[in-house]
Amino acid sequence: MPYEELDDLPESVKSNLPKHAREIYRAAYNSAEEQYEEESRAHRVAWSAVENKYEKNENGEWVEKES
Repeated sequence: MPYEELDDLPESVKSNLPKHAREIYRAAYNSAEEQYEEESRAHRVAWSAVENKYEKNENGEWVEKES
């Protein structure tokens, strides 16, 4: 099932990622879910997409990677 709104994302995503990262996650998940029709794979793809642009800092918070 695609995520229509950011508020529909899993709690682990909503409570940990900044808004832009949640937008990346939602877009990647929806695309992968449509392509693969496999929820667990879509979540892995979505996290991978987030990790391309974001990383955890020393405080365990997700921050945008420096260019």
